[in-house]
Amino acid sequence: MKAALRAAFLGHPPDAYVLVGVHAPAVLVPEFMRDFAARPDAEGLVQFDLFIAEGTIAGLAPHGAENHPLPRLELDGALVLPGLVDAHTHLDKAFIWPRRPNPDGSFAGALAANTADREQRWSADDVGRRMDFALRCAYAHGTVAIRTHLDSIGPQTAISWPVFAEKRAQWAERIVLQGVALAPVERVLDDAEFGPLVEAVTRFDGVLGTFTYVSPDIQPGLDRLFEAAERHGLDLDFHVDETLDPAAHSLALIAQTALKRRFEGRILVGHCCSLSRQEPAAVDRTLDLVARAGIAVVSLPMCNLYLQDRAPGRTPRARGVTLLHEMRARGIPVMVASDNVRDPFYAYGDLDLVEVFREAVRIAHLDHPLGDWPDIVTARPAAAMGLAGAGLFIPGAPADLSLFRARSLNELLSRPQADRLVLRGGQIIDTTPPDPAELDDLMDEP
Repeated sequence: MKAALRAAFLGHPPDAYVLVGVHAPAVLVPEFMRDFAARPDAEGLVQFDLFIAEGTIAGLAPHGAENHPLPRLELDGALVLPGLVDAHTHLDKAFIWPRRPNPDGSFAGALAANTADREQRWSADDVGRRMDFALRCAYAHGTVAIRTHLDSIGPQTAISWPVFAEKRAQWAERIVLQGVALAPVERVLDDAEFGPLVEAVTRFDGVLGTFTYVSPDIQPGLDRLFEAAERHGLDLDFHVDETLDPAAHSLALIAQTALKRRFEGRILVGHCCSLSRQEPAAVDRTLDLVARAGIAVVSLPMCNLYLQDRAPGRTPRARGVTLLHEMRARGIPVMVASDNVRDPFYAYGDLDLVEVFREAVRIAHLDHPLGDWPDIVTARPAAAMGLAGAGLFIPGAPADLSLFRARSLNELLSRPQADRLVLRGGQIIDTTPPDPAELDDLMDEP
């Protein structure tokens, strides 16, 4: 009955009201309002009353401090989170699994399957429909901002970037959408490839990026990429060392290059799997450089566990998840994200950041205490994407919230939370994800 009452109230809320007695992570309460957030419980949660007025967060007050005259919704300690932020996805690849599965679950198999599908099937209509489907999934789960990497290779650059721009405009009132150019590092040195890539990124207000691995082209490619970013005033976003090869040290090279050039833009790096296989002294040197360069790191634990150390008939030993605890101890901003969804690089997922957070906690032991870790799908990725104030309970911000029956983080992480209420502008939305059958005609033989 409580759930029904909540849904009824929030389905047609008054212009101004109070969510009474909610729980939220103290780390997501802005510092200038921390007077009542200074005494979090063992999970790092604080309880307060949350004021909503005309679709925005109007303020926070200590729970029970005063009797508010506004309409009240008593929530008895229910957990609330601000809008979720997904800093690393691949919406152009999403949902191609039924027509292009990974034959063996390996990284090589994923690359081959994705390349074949891109070259044969990625028309503007195909990419646009799958991207829209993905955005509807994320929206239903409470996500307010997404950064997607776009394969920018050969003729695909001219196809995918205009589609991205169209979807960004269509979704502007619901999801902030950012695009990153993705191509192997050696293509940065190819004028015929790199010129159109940079032109697309600058034209469509995107982010420059590349995929790095053990290659003699890494440093020349990095130099050219940084130079282009400086010339055009662009941020950078890298796929880095997505391998268990301890010889993969491009993360250190990126940090060294940023420091040498005194790069002023934002840099986000993803994966960084090889760190988990390197000697402690090498790890310490790399992380010191990353901290000095002000680089942020996004881990993609579900995808990395799917691909890394996979061999037929053999249980995986090395898991490849990057060193989140060690990074955070050095003050390096860290976060987690969805990465691939139902494509050859990851066969599962639904762009649900609550699922991503739940699995990240279990995979990377982000608990005992949970403490500040809830910011890795909220405030931290928002800052890395340049979205000032997003992912926090900021007065004046849109009342875009996720409200759970769970009263604690332990309860949140123990169930899928399919019954969450998602608020946009203080009013609940339909949280039914789109039906995969909508894409069935795209899965037919070409």
